[in-house]
Amino acid sequence: MVRAIMHGCNGHMGQVITGLIKADEGIELVAGIDKYTGIANDYPVFESLEKCDVEADVIIDFSNAAAADALLTYCEEKKMPVVLCTTGLSEEQLAKIPEAAKKTAVLKSANMSLGINLLMKLLKEATKVLAPAGYDMEIVEKHHNQKLDAPSGTAIALADSMNEAMDEAYHYVYDRSQERKKRDTKEIGISAVRGGTIVGEHEVLFAGTDEVIEFKHTAYSKTIFGKGAVEAAKFLAGKPAGLYDMSDVIQF
Repeated sequence: MVRAIMHGCNGHMGQVITGLIKADEGIELVAGIDKYTGIANDYPVFESLEKCDVEADVIIDFSNAAAADALLTYCEEKKMPVVLCTTGLSEEQLAKIPEAAKKTAVLKSANMSLGINLLMKLLKEATKVLAPAGYDMEIVEKHHNQKLDAPSGTAIALADSMNEAMDEAYHYVYDRSQERKKRDTKEIGISAVRGGTIVGEHEVLFAGTDEVIEFKHTAYSKTIFGKGAVEAAKFLAGKPAGLYDMSDVIQF
């Protein structure tokens, strides 16, 4: 049984993961870390990692960027594996992750969804076959009307995974409104749609002559990110120091 600490346990995703782990026989939450202690949990909650005296095998982090430095320092010192799910990290904080990975196991991915990461693997295989055959590649992503960034980080990650499969790098085109010209054969088009309460939808098209192949992933709630984090924690516990991502969790 993997023993996990939930860093940010009383936030929305912390509570989602708490519920997921209750139903998972392969992992248990032995402690939580959160400055807000007003929620009753089935495990002890500490205001900081320094105050936590519970033994564990891995930390799942869904907190905030302000807590990332202390978390990485703690994991380095304790040789504690950590699944980093917090977003919005600064360039300085991101630079610390490879350093921490020299001393402990660190898993960080652009998207924690098992489905998205499986899609990335499938896209690599499809690109190897279809890109050399002249198929045009387009990505359309859709999110709710409150999302600030466009295109999404996941859309970029999908494009990057496709690019990794090719000998020659393709460039990304985000807006065709400013130029009147034919589509470049060495490009990946990325379009963003914002509206309503769409959690997340990503569609990848390979358009050839008289044929279109589509890959599509739809997220109906943020629970999928919690499920991915739980699977990542079970994978990471006991692993040697190093930098991992969700592609290591999904092996086929």
